[in-house]
Amino acid sequence: MALEIERKFRVTSESWRPLVTRTRKIRQAYLSKGPQLSLRVRIDGAESAILTIKAAVTDVVRHEFEYFVPVFDAEALFRWRDGAVITKTRHIVSIDSLVWEIDVFEGENGSLVIAEVELDSAEQSIRLPSWLGKEVTGDQKFYDACQSAYPYMQW
Repeated sequence: MALEIERKFRVTSESWRPLVTRTRKIRQAYLSKGPQLSLRVRIDGAESAILTIKAAVTDVVRHEFEYFVPVFDAEALFRWRDGAVITKTRHIVSIDSLVWEIDVFEGENGSLVIAEVELDSAEQSIRLPSWLGKEVTGDQKFYDACQSAYPYMQW
């Protein structure tokens, strides 16, 4: 079991784009979701799939259990999803030895852009890049599980 310590922010400009070192397409679906626990299946590109269980500890900290599964099995699990499939392009940007994941959502969540950064501790101080806007850590509507039921374009 790992602890995920993560902060999330709205993205307010495109100035992060020249800093991108890697990009990949992600499709994911939630098999179960609630305020304390979620079960997600994710297909990353075309060759990798992961089953993830997340259990909330605080707004910033969650227990995270991840298991690789065959892509064929992940595709089959999408049939039992709770809500819509989330589709996004994830861009990786490294700044000050931190890895930022910038998710550009598609479909009914289109025009939503969220940046996430994983930290070593909940108290870790970070320098916020200029392209970040409001912090949305802990605001459930900005979590993918919520967006699968209440897409951004319906807010």
